[in-house]
Amino acid sequence: MQINTITSADYTQLAEIYRQGIATGNATFQTVPTDWETWDKGHLDVCRLAVFEGEKMAGWAALSPVSSRCVYAGVAELSIYIATDYRGKGIGKLLLRALVEESEKAGFWTLQAGIFPENTASIQLHKSCGFREIGYRERIGQLNGVWRNNVILERRSKIVGV
Repeated sequence: MQINTITSADYTQLAEIYRQGIATGNATFQTVPTDWETWDKGHLDVCRLAVFEGEKMAGWAALSPVSSRCVYAGVAELSIYIATDYRGKGIGKLLLRALVEESEKAGFWTLQAGIFPENTASIQLHKSCGFREIGYRERIGQLNGVWRNNVILERRSKIVGV
């Protein structure tokens, strides 16, 4: 397994993994992947990582800004998706640990994630990588006409912003 920075050339595989996450009904409020340009604008230029087995992408993770205000420049929301064939094999932990390390190198002091409470595997993954539950958003949005909740987790760096 090799971890690389995501480029536009990787987007077809990234979108397929995202599509697999969408299909679970417990990964995102999105119902279809966007195009590369929209995805690119919605994510920070740094901390875009993918795990590859040879040429095949096994998973990806990226950061999005939480605010345009400069005081929140060191805070980002993360997305992480693992291909169906690679789930339960430690790829998520490998990728999330690498993302945390890269985020600290880039000056981030807080990473946060909003996860559907039914997605217990993702919640456990985040907790195993130093995230803690800080809140719960009830009926924060609708997915296919059904109100959904989010568990909010965050990880505070022990080296940046202390």
